Amino acid sequence: MNRFLYAMMFLIISILSYFAIGMYSGEKYIYIFFTITSTLLLHYGFRKNAIFFDTFLAVFLWLGFWLKATIRIGFLDSKFREAVGVFDGSGDSFDQTLLVCSFAFLTLILASHIREKFLFNYSDKDKEEKTGLFLFYSNYRKIVLVSYVFLFSFVAITNLYFGIYQRGEITQTILPYGLSGIYKWLLLFGLSSFAALILKYEFMLEKKTTYLVPILTLVEACMTSVSLLSRAMVLNASSLGFGMLKEIANNKIKTNMRFYIIAMAVFFILFLSSVFLVNQIRHTNDYSKAFDNVFMDTRGNISKVKILLLDRFVGIEGMLAISSSSKKSWDLLNEALHEKYDENKTSFYDLNLITSPYRNLDTSKQHYISLPGYIAFFYYSGSVVFLCSALFVLSIIASSIEYLSYKLSGRNLIFASLIAQVVAYRYTHFGYVPAQSYLLFASILLNIFIFYFANKFISRLYKKMAGL
Repeated sequence: MNRFLYAMMFLIISILSYFAIGMYSGEKYIYIFFTITSTLLLHYGFRKNAIFFDTFLAVFLWLGFWLKATIRIGFLDSKFREAVGVFDGSGDSFDQTLLVCSFAFLTLILASHIREKFLFNYSDKDKEEKTGLFLFYSNYRKIVLVSYVFLFSFVAITNLYFGIYQRGEITQTILPYGLSGIYKWLLLFGLSSFAALILKYEFMLEKKTTYLVPILTLVEACMTSVSLLSRAMVLNASSLGFGMLKEIANNKIKTNMRFYIIAMAVFFILFLSSVFLVNQIRHTNDYSKAFDNVFMDTRGNISKVKILLLDRFVGIEGMLAISSSSKKSWDLLNEALHEKYDENKTSFYDLNLITSPYRNLDTSKQHYISLPGYIAFFYYSGSVVFLCSALFVLSIIASSIEYLSYKLSGRNLIFASLIAQVVAYRYTHFGYVPAQSYLLFASILLNIFIFYFANKFISRLYKKMAGL
C-alpha cells in the first residue's frame, strides 16, 4: 500500500510539474529545485521515523507552497487569488521567491534529521500506561461519555448563539472571570484533547475498534467548527484520525476495513455539512435561515469547497509579496513583532505589505485578516540566514512540545498528534500579532500539564483506596 501511494504521488507530482515547467517564466532549473525540495520535505514527513509535527508541517507547506504555485503557474496563467503585494509576475521575481522557499524547506529537513538523531523518536516498544485517568474512565465510562457529549454540545451551541469566539467575527459577548478564554481553549483544541484521551482509553478497554467514540469525536469536530464559523473541521478531525491509525498499529488493535469505510463516510458527510452550514450562516447572518437552507445552494457550496482545497492554505502568496517588497529590513521585522491586537483594525501585513481586500471592511462587524505564514514573516528581515535559523529553532521547539505531550499524557499518540497539528497549523498561519503567540503555547503547555497532574492525582487516590 505504501509503495502504491508513493508511486501515485510521484506520478501526480511529475504530471503537474511537466505543465508548470512549460509555463514557468523564470529559470526552469530553479522551479525543478523547488519541486525537489518540496517533495523531499513531504517524503520526510512520512518516513519511518517522522513525528507528527513533521507530517502536518510537510502537508501544510506542500499544499500552501508547491501545489498552489504549481497549479497557478501551470493552469491559471500564474494568477493568484490571494494578494501578492508588488509581485510583478516576472521570472526574476519568481526565481528569487522559489529559491528562498527551497532553502527554507532544506532547513526544515535538516531540523527533522537532527531531531531524529539526537532528540527522540517514537518506538513501537513503548508500553501502554494505565494512568489514573484511564482507571477513572474504565470505572465511569458511561458518565464520562454523557458528560463529554453534554460539554461539547453546550459549548458549541452557546458560543454560536452568544458569539463568544468566532473566526472573522467581532466578539459579541465577553464573559467574566476568564470564561471567554476557557471557551476559546475548548473550541480550538480543548474539546479535541478530551476526545484524544477518550479514544485512547476506549482502545485500551476494548482492544478493538468500535464505532461510538470515533463517531462522537467527529460530531464534536463538526459542531465546534460550525460554532466557530470555521470551515476547518478537517484539521482537528484529521489529527485525531491520524493519531488513531498510529495507535491502532502500535498496539495491535483489532480492526477491519468496514470500520474505516464507515468512519470516512461519516467524516465526509459531517465535513460537507459543516462547510455548507458555515457558508449559509456567513451569507444570511441568520441561523434559522441557514439551517433551513443549508443544502439549497449545493453548486455554490461545492465551488467554495474547491477554493478551500487550493487557496485557503497559507504559503506561496506571502513569500511572493515579501520577497518582492523593497520594505524588507530589520526595522520592518521589529515593527511587525510589536503589532498590537485590535479587533477594529486589520493586520500589519494587510496594511503595509499587500493590497488587501480587507482594508475597507466594516470592522465594527467583521475582523478578517490576511496571513503571510511563518516562512514569509521571518523573511521580513531580508536575511535568508536569519530565516533559516529561526525555522530551525522553531522546529526543535515544536518537536519538544510534541515529546512532552506524548510522555506526559501516558504515551498517548492520539493526543500527541493533535498537539503537533495545532503547533504546525500555528506556524504555517503565523504573522498576526506575533507577540501574543505565547498565549497559544502557554495554553498548549497548560493543557498538557493539566492532564499530567490529573493523572498523578487520580493514580494516588486509587492507590490509597486500594491500600485501605
